[in-house]
Amino acid sequence: MVAELIEDAFPDKSTANMPATCNGCGESVNRNGLKNHIRLSKDLRCKAEKWTSPQNGPSSELGEGDSVREYEIPVDPAGDFFGDYDLYDESDQPDESDQPATPSKPTEEDEEDRNSLDALHAEQEYGLEPPRARLHSPSRRPTVEDDEAEMDVTTSAQRLRGGAEETLLNKPYVIKFPSDRAGAVYSQDGQTTNEQYSGNLDASAGLFAPFSSKIEWEIARWAKLRGPSSTAFTELMKIEGVAEKLGLSFTSSIELNKMIDYLLPGRPQFQRHEVLVGNEVCEVFFRDVVACIRALLGDPDFAVYLVFVPEKQYTNEGKQVRLYHDMHTGRWWWSTQETLENDKPGATIVPIIISTDKTQLTLFRNKSAYPIYLTIGNIPKEIRSKPSNRAYVLLGYLPTTRLENVTNRAARRRLLANLYHGCMARILAPLVSAGTDGIFMTTGDGLTRRFHPLLACVVNDYPEQVLSTCTSTGECPTCPVHRNQLGEYDREAPAQPALRDLSQILEILDSFDSDPAGFLQACKRAGVKPVVDPFWKDLPYSHIYRSITPDILHQLYQGIMKHLVGWIIEAFGAAEIDARCRRMPPNHNLRLFMKGISTLSRVTGQEHDHMCRILLGLVIDAPLPNGFSSARLISAVRAMLDFLYLAQYPVHTDETLELLDDALEDFHRNKDIFVDLGIRDSFNIPKLHWAQHYSFAIKLYGTTDNVNTQYTERLHIDLAKDAYAASNRKDEFSQMTLWVERKEKILRHSQYVDWRQNGSPIVERKEWSPPGLELDRTLHMAKHPSTRSVSFEVLAAEYGAPLFRIALARYLLVLNEPDLTSREVERHLWTIRIPFTKVAVWHRIKFLRSDPVTGATSTADSIHSHPAKRDSRGRLVPGRFDTALVNGGEGKATGIEGYHIGRVRILFSIPKHSHEILFKGRADISIPCHLAYVDWYSPLRDPERHHGLHRISPFKDREGSQMCSIIPVANLRRSVHLFPKFGPVAPQAWTSSPEGKHEHFVIAIDHNFVDDTQNSTLVSNYVHFHIIPALRQEHLSTLQVRWKQRWKKSPRYPAIHAIDKSLPSRKFLKLVESLDRRRSATVAQLRTGHSPLNQHLFRIHRSESPSCPHCQGITPETVLLVCPHYQYERHHHLRRNLRRKAESISYLLSSPDALKHLLRFTHATKRFKSAAATARHLAEERAQVRDNLARHPRRRPDPTRPI
Repeated sequence: MVAELIEDAFPDKSTANMPATCNGCGESVNRNGLKNHIRLSKDLRCKAEKWTSPQNGPSSELGEGDSVREYEIPVDPAGDFFGDYDLYDESDQPDESDQPATPSKPTEEDEEDRNSLDALHAEQEYGLEPPRARLHSPSRRPTVEDDEAEMDVTTSAQRLRGGAEETLLNKPYVIKFPSDRAGAVYSQDGQTTNEQYSGNLDASAGLFAPFSSKIEWEIARWAKLRGPSSTAFTELMKIEGVAEKLGLSFTSSIELNKMIDYLLPGRPQFQRHEVLVGNEVCEVFFRDVVACIRALLGDPDFAVYLVFVPEKQYTNEGKQVRLYHDMHTGRWWWSTQETLENDKPGATIVPIIISTDKTQLTLFRNKSAYPIYLTIGNIPKEIRSKPSNRAYVLLGYLPTTRLENVTNRAARRRLLANLYHGCMARILAPLVSAGTDGIFMTTGDGLTRRFHPLLACVVNDYPEQVLSTCTSTGECPTCPVHRNQLGEYDREAPAQPALRDLSQILEILDSFDSDPAGFLQACKRAGVKPVVDPFWKDLPYSHIYRSITPDILHQLYQGIMKHLVGWIIEAFGAAEIDARCRRMPPNHNLRLFMKGISTLSRVTGQEHDHMCRILLGLVIDAPLPNGFSSARLISAVRAMLDFLYLAQYPVHTDETLELLDDALEDFHRNKDIFVDLGIRDSFNIPKLHWAQHYSFAIKLYGTTDNVNTQYTERLHIDLAKDAYAASNRKDEFSQMTLWVERKEKILRHSQYVDWRQNGSPIVERKEWSPPGLELDRTLHMAKHPSTRSVSFEVLAAEYGAPLFRIALARYLLVLNEPDLTSREVERHLWTIRIPFTKVAVWHRIKFLRSDPVTGATSTADSIHSHPAKRDSRGRLVPGRFDTALVNGGEGKATGIEGYHIGRVRILFSIPKHSHEILFKGRADISIPCHLAYVDWYSPLRDPERHHGLHRISPFKDREGSQMCSIIPVANLRRSVHLFPKFGPVAPQAWTSSPEGKHEHFVIAIDHNFVDDTQNSTLVSNYVHFHIIPALRQEHLSTLQVRWKQRWKKSPRYPAIHAIDKSLPSRKFLKLVESLDRRRSATVAQLRTGHSPLNQHLFRIHRSESPSCPHCQGITPETVLLVCPHYQYERHHHLRRNLRRKAESISYLLSSPDALKHLLRFTHATKRFKSAAATARHLAEERAQVRDNLARHPRRRPDPTRPI
């Protein structure tokens, strides 16, 4: 057994030294440290990798593998092979960075990282560009042929929005399989899977048995799923006191591995077999395929969703339009069930889905693995599509030998082909008897049925397709069309394409023993390679040429769209296409190609996906060379994009499949433009040809998300690359299989512990509803605003909302008085008083969607609205104000009728303390929590004929002012991306940011536009202004702020604004720095000669120049030095303290020492106390002075005596 040889032969070694290279900075680090390097690095290139590169999974160390079993697999040296892998284009092979081509789930990135990336994009916007001369001559006028192509594209789009999509939202009308015995239950007395699992454990030992405590279980799970290498874990356990204080029963990785191997049940163990091929011994690892199927059927998490009987689903009771989504709604299951019921009544079909794909394990040394995966069609596709649900089983590793010891190239091909089919036949051999006779198995809910596992689908890339079907490279693996006719398309062909004749090929294979010489000629006539024993030869109820399935990742993104992007770059020039890419506005679901797309190498499926989202916007108004009209090229691009997105629908009807074929026909009708341009000679591309089989395959097996290599590409990381990283690179496959077994056991035990902690609930079947075009989206706003208090002036200057105050007043008026006419609204608009001048502002809206199985939420879309700012490194982050689709009150779940386009400028809320004032406590008014200030674009009109998109531009009134409104945030349906209208050449001044000077756009709305966001009935109309003076007044205040900012940025501002240094301004400020405001003003008045000497200075009516009421003097010098009325005050405060310096007016007004005496003098005169003193007050003051002089005659100085 495997467990008996685990720890003796392979000591623990650290796996931290496996080399890896950061794709950002190029630094060489170990694999386990790559994730930390990307996370901690301050290099923006590394941070960019954080957005695009998949995360490295856990690593662990293993012991030895299984015991050796010899098995002779027949290898026919006289066989043949379809071609050499070395001759195949490696760029079509996705690496580990390949992710599903569907929109990826955006991760919750740190705000600082996002700002840094935005700043990096802003810097790249202004980088150097190659010269782009306008070389193309003007396009000729469209011909009649061009016009017909354009009309067909528009008509298809109208048919799609006109009803074909709406039927997908209805509840389907279901017809069950007519036989009651189909999927029959033979026994209900069986134990559930969790009960069987509990019986294999010592339940009396506790909830976490065989682990002694919860902490021991959590540490064991962490060590195997998230922890360090085995050596590092052992060193941790060897630290004195760690194991004792934690109460652990294991003190090393070896002891933990023994507990997992001996005490935890799991999925089937791997077997190791040796195969002798020529002079080389090859290893193949695989499990019992029936046991793997039993494990999937018995998984308690799947029990509530499993499907056992086929169905026919229609859009309504009329049963005119068929519905296809999951595998049981396809025609293959129904027809196979009818055949099987005639032979073996009471059968339950298990559709087997097999996928094989070779993958690289290392960047160097050319180490590869050839995993084979298995899943079953009884599990709904929504569950199978997520690797974390463990709906796929690693069935085995095929040999990866190159047979380099065989020098003859043709002989090597034959040996490799027979090796593949021999190993596959050995792995799938149990399906022959199980598929024919059936085998009783119990599902997770304890019910027993007679299951017939039948090979339904073989999900492979093109090289594996031709290898599995024994066809040749360059030919269709499904139908017998000649390789020189692959580029032809005949819409009048039969609805069911002609498949290769399987019965004829099986007869040829059976004739090998009797007529070996004629066998080769017969295979040649049939168009197949002479492989004697292909693995599908004896599988019951299987048709290998019908089992080949669509593949969105490799056939479309890495195949057709890859070719189409290259053709477009060649047609318009790399410089112009790259320049347009750099000027595309940002959006949540778009990647900005700031360096263009022409220089990218080893492009992944995800990158091709993001290219396709902007591809039409790159060509809609670009001219072609030599006077060719671009109408056919645009129609061809639009048609292929239609096909791409229609093919990815999660649910189809007969009508949408007809639209799929229409799109393909439109492409073939217009594809000759690439021949006319000299880009292509023919279209004999196997992947392009296979697009003709998509409708037929969807009707057979359901939609394309049932079978897609994007799922198994992700499994390569978990079940191949991480497993290899956990080995010591010696006899690695034995260690990799053992690592997978241990990981599966930990995950299964975690599943069991969760079931126990939830109270051991009884498994109850759930009604599985068919998927819609898109999961529901929930609008989500952050609990706290991004900025708590932003003034109206800042909103106008930085957020681009000059009419915010008026728009808010209008919204409040309409909300309080919804029955007012437009004229009444304009008349009452200026009576609205807004009791606040600042609002709280949010910078982002999220639209969340939840997984129907796990309930986990993810961000499906977002709308950004923030001004320019600086990141942590002081670099400018451009402002971003996204455009959104706004429900005008009549919008439906599908289509854009009833919707408007607006640019979201501000996301804010009305302060709660103002609600009572604004709404007077009315209970009949529903006050929205969040509002949005939106700049409107022109209403949506009929789409353009050739590309099917709507042309829009900023919506302005007769005065040229931007139309705007304030609306509830709940009216925002989703973000919408706009393609700029570049013209013949993308303007050099344009950028990707909102300040990029774009004015005219076309709307880029994808095919998956279906949502069910709640719509508010409180919808504001556009802000229509009929009071022109009021509008001008608002514009004037906005212009003042704008011109003030512009003036400060002017080069003349510093010179004119600077104070003349010859003036004593600094000295004066230093002079009065210790005085209060009143006294400083007095000194300033005296120094400038503007002292208020009488009561008439501040009167509105005409008055004489100010003068002293006693001596009629008009200067401060008269009062301070000459006027005899103040002789006593002058002597007492000035002359007695300052002596002769008191006669110097300059000294009195400039010296800090004299200043305090001067102010005492002015205070004593009462002359400078108030400019508004009355004559009566002055008379009282003079009388008081005379009384003081009468009381103290001796102190009165002689005015004639000199000092």
